Amino acid sequence: MSRSYKFHNPAGMYFVSFATVGWIDVFTREVYRNVIIDSIKYCQKSKGLELFAWCLMTIHVHLIARAADGFTMPGIIRDMKKFTSKKIIEAIQTNEQESRKEWMLAIFKSAGEYNSNNKDYQFWRQDNKSIELWSVDVIEQKLDYIHKNPVEMGFVSEPEHWKYSSAIDYSGGKGLLELIYV
Repeated sequence: MSRSYKFHNPAGMYFVSFATVGWIDVFTREVYRNVIIDSIKYCQKSKGLELFAWCLMTIHVHLIARAADGFTMPGIIRDMKKFTSKKIIEAIQTNEQESRKEWMLAIFKSAGEYNSNNKDYQFWRQDNKSIELWSVDVIEQKLDYIHKNPVEMGFVSEPEHWKYSSAIDYSGGKGLLELIYV
């Protein structure tokens, strides 16, 4: 993994992305999206996550965030990925209406077998894309990228129409998560 994708500045604001193993469209189901939303809320309340922007797509998560004093971004992201991977795997296993259950679990199981960090399943890719945002221009570019992601994918015609994004908040509405505005 490139050094440029590491969290070098403990006080820095970062654009962070992480994706599911095999780029599986897990987050097409609300039950799995809610695990991510609840985890972000918990990290905001208890882990020092300061959130400026976010977007949950079908295969990945984008955040613009930083760690509060006394916390670290690597620790927050590690804990969030660990918790959500366990909860989502459990949700898949117990979801009687999940038509893709065996297929998804087989992929996560196979990925876990090749990773000594896992006991059974690997849900998230190990690589995180983390880029420190060092200027207003870069922050605005990443904010625009995050909010336009659902439009570019053809899910909605306007960024603020995507429920699982901070674009709602930045257009004057009230979204799902509390934000610090940039």
